[in-house]
Amino acid sequence: MDDEGYHQRLKEEKRAAALRAAMQLFFEQGYERTTLQQIAKRANLSTATLFKRFSSKAALFEAIVEEFWRVDGPPAGIPPAGDPAAGLHVLGSDYARRMRRPEMAALYRVIIAEVSRSPQLGQFQAERHKGPYLDRIATYLAAEVSAGTLSIRDVRRAAHQFMGLSTAEVLNPGLLFVDFAVNDEETRAAVDEAVGMIVGRYARTSFAPERTRGLASQADS
Repeated sequence: MDDEGYHQRLKEEKRAAALRAAMQLFFEQGYERTTLQQIAKRANLSTATLFKRFSSKAALFEAIVEEFWRVDGPPAGIPPAGDPAAGLHVLGSDYARRMRRPEMAALYRVIIAEVSRSPQLGQFQAERHKGPYLDRIATYLAAEVSAGTLSIRDVRRAAHQFMGLSTAEVLNPGLLFVDFAVNDEETRAAVDEAVGMIVGRYARTSFAPERTRGLASQADS
């Protein structure tokens, strides 16, 4: 390996060590009580090296959040309009799969505990990562409205509703119970229920393909 490649690998390893140490300490003792000096010591880095890569604790936290959302690959694309049940299932499954990770619940616990003192933590999570999912789902719902399959006055509100329904059973309990976990089948069931509720609430009566009718009837039962 040439010198340039070696130094790049070393740089990446130090960055990964810093993020890993920061995540562990944030989860163990909270954001406010964690210092950059503690993170450097846990990562076996000098404080100067850590400061060179991350200018503040907030920058480290933002890098951790970026890593959380990057690890599962790029978000699902926007499905074609025409079958709200199928399209929402794609989008809901992608979002729920990311939100069900135990580390995600731990991250939210850190944010909730510190948001009154450090509001930028919640803003960053909402704007940089949850925000794009909201935009994607709202765009899809608007396309279904244009296609005549759904009747929705406020697509962003409906997108919020769908995101909340999709993750209520896969994320929220983990905020209170550290050992809480859901499997693939439970995640699919949660998303199916969310799809049924949204389709049952917003489907146009003139549009009732077989799958949509079935999910709508589930939501009404």
